[in-house]
This record gives sequence, structure tokens and C-alpha cells, in this order.
Amino acid sequence: MLADDDTRPKYNSTYLGINDTYNFFEDTSFISLLKHKGSNSSNIGEVLKVLESWRNKYNISVVKECSRSDYCSGEFRDLVLAYNNIHGYVSLLICLFGSLANALNVAVLTRRDLASAPINRLLKWLAVADVFVMLEYVPFAIYSYLLFPGQEDRPYSWAVYMLFHMHFTQILHTASILLTLSLAIWRYIAIKYPSYGPALCTDRRCSFAILSSFLLPPILCIPSYFVFTIHEDITLESRPSKVYFVDSNHENSLYQINFWVHAVVIKLLPCAILTVISAWLIRVLYRANSRKKALKGYNACPADAVVNTNGNVFTRKSTKRSKAERRTDRTTRMLVAVLLLFLLTEFPQGILGLMSGTLGRCFFKRCYNLFGEMMDALALLNGAINFVLYCSMSKQFRTTFGQIMRNRCVNTPRASSHTELQTTYV
Repeated sequence: MLADDDTRPKYNSTYLGINDTYNFFEDTSFISLLKHKGSNSSNIGEVLKVLESWRNKYNISVVKECSRSDYCSGEFRDLVLAYNNIHGYVSLLICLFGSLANALNVAVLTRRDLASAPINRLLKWLAVADVFVMLEYVPFAIYSYLLFPGQEDRPYSWAVYMLFHMHFTQILHTASILLTLSLAIWRYIAIKYPSYGPALCTDRRCSFAILSSFLLPPILCIPSYFVFTIHEDITLESRPSKVYFVDSNHENSLYQINFWVHAVVIKLLPCAILTVISAWLIRVLYRANSRKKALKGYNACPADAVVNTNGNVFTRKSTKRSKAERRTDRTTRMLVAVLLLFLLTEFPQGILGLMSGTLGRCFFKRCYNLFGEMMDALALLNGAINFVLYCSMSKQFRTTFGQIMRNRCVNTPRASSHTELQTTYV
């Protein structure tokens, strides 16, 4: 989430409401500062104190950046702001649960009976990317929302961490997007072209897809490295002091390029591809469900031997679906659930990013930043809930997870005292 600098005072002579007949240069304190501008006793703090006294004395109104914009106003804005007040607690709970859940995903998917399948390899690295995002988000949430909520006087080291936090989470989250896209394409090929699946979906191609998913994000995020930088400002709250924050250089042409790359290439294009694949997979599942119902109706006759009108007896062939077909359908349902949850999370972010690039900086400041905490929570929830989906929709995953838990809980036989003595002195 980018730092919002709307709280910094912006003075504009057009809207200050100052009496034009008043001459500020008649103020003795200001004249004194001008006379001693070259001396060591005069500093920026004294100038700011004089300016602040003028603002209080003559009721000068402070105009915030984009404060006159009507973007994202109304009761819905108040509702989102109310959630933002509890976002720190919500995100921290999601991160703690998600980190544990994804660690369990990695533990289960690396078992010998699951690790060989390319789909499971993609799911494993998806869990790895998600767990790093959540672990890194924990200190950010604790500092920003729990320890020092609303603090403006942030040191330079915090601005450096914010810059790292923004780029780190964006790169790994983009890796998660590419892994999810690879997962969908992999499943599409396996179901659409079953005869060519073993030749196309090889372990080597799977390794290439995983490696590309982690190498491409740093390249795709290059524009943001130059757009978002550390800025310095002066606060006039309790005492004049310097504050540091991360903000965009909106006058740079890379500002527009970054939003188009982030919105179209990273968000909307994968969402469009996943929408098509998800719709096709849902269609396949619907057909499989219809075929299953038809088979149940055909199996309603209890007898295996059937006599036709001519008196000939024949044996009906078993139409029960095979175990492999049922497992394929379960896996497809699980992946469809993962893809739909991903679309629910990423599609709104892509739309907001596209509108920010189209409508300009005020939309970004008023709307994108407003929904930032909520989008963060959805993205974290998307990565945390996969464990629940795997357990509820994959029998093999549940079985392997149960074996791991039983092995951990079984008490190992106690060693003899002689062995314990030897172990102690080794």
C-alpha cells in the first residue's frame, strides 16, 4: 500500500482566504528574519513558526491536494474508512493464519506421493510466494496500524522500509499471479488435449514455468522503481520537523506507463485469460455432472442381465465412472475455486489501476489509496484460504495431511538410560 500524503498541508494563494489588503511584509517578525537570513541563529524552524502563526492569526485555510475532487465520495467512502481503522488487526490475523496454512501446504505438497505431479509443484511454489508476502506484511502492519497509527513524523529509515515493502510485495504478488496463470493453462491443456498432455506438460516445461514466474516480475515492475521514490517534507503539527514518505513522481511520463503496465499487463490481461479458462473449466464440470446424473439414471435397473423383446439375454456393461475420472473432476473443481477466488481479488485492483492511469493523480489519491487496505486484505485472504480449499476438495491432500499430523503426534519410544547417557556426552 502506497503512503498517502493528503495529510500534508498544501498552501495555495488562490484558496487561502487571505485579505488582499494586508501586507505581510509589515510584520516585524518576518522583517527580523529577513534581516538575519545570513546569520546562524535563523533557521527553517523559525520561518515555519512565523508562517504557522500567520495561518492561525488570519484564519488561513489549508487546502489539501485533490480535496475538491468528487471521486469516491459519499457514505460508501465512510464505510471503507471505517474498515481501514481495523485493517491492522484483520490483516495481522490473516497473515498469521496464512503463513501457517501455506507452510502446511508446502509440507504436504513436497511429500513423495504428491511432489511428482506438475500441478502440485506449481501449487507448492504458489504457497512459497504467498508465505513470503505474508511474513513481510506482518512488521508493516504492526508498525503502521498497531504501534504508531496515523503517525506522520516518520524517520528516513521507515521510508526506506516502505519502499522495500512496496516493491517486494509487488514482485512476489506478481509471481503469484503468473503461477496461477500457469496453473490454469496447465489444467486447460491436460483436459482439452488429453492425448497431447503428457508430451506438452512435462517436468522440464513445468520447471521453466516456475522459473519464469519468478524472473519476469522484477522486469515487469521496472517502471515502478523510477516512479515511486522517497520524498522529504516539513510538518507543522506540534513542532516543525522533517518527514519522509514514499510517493510517486506524477510529472514523469513513466507515471502513466507504470499504471498501464500494472493495470493491463499484470492485472487485467491475466484476469481475462483466467476468465476464459475458468468459464471453459466450469463448462467441462457441468458436462461431467450431467453425464454423472445420466449414468445414475441408467444404473437404476438393479439387474445386470437384461432380456429383450425377442427373448435374447445380454449383459449390460458397467457404466460406473472410473476412479481416475472422479479424481480429475475433483482436481478441476479445486482449481476452478482457486481461479475464481483469484479473479474476485485481482480484477477490482486492475480496474482501479486502469482508472488511475486514465483519470489521473486525483483519482489515485482519492480512490486507489482509499481502497488500498481493503485490496491488501483481499489479496492476503486469497493466499491464505488456499489451504482450506485443498483440504475440502482434495481427498489425496487430506489423506497426506492426516498422515503428517499422525506422524507428528505419535510418541516415539523412549530411549534407554544407557543411550541417553551416551547421547548426553557426545
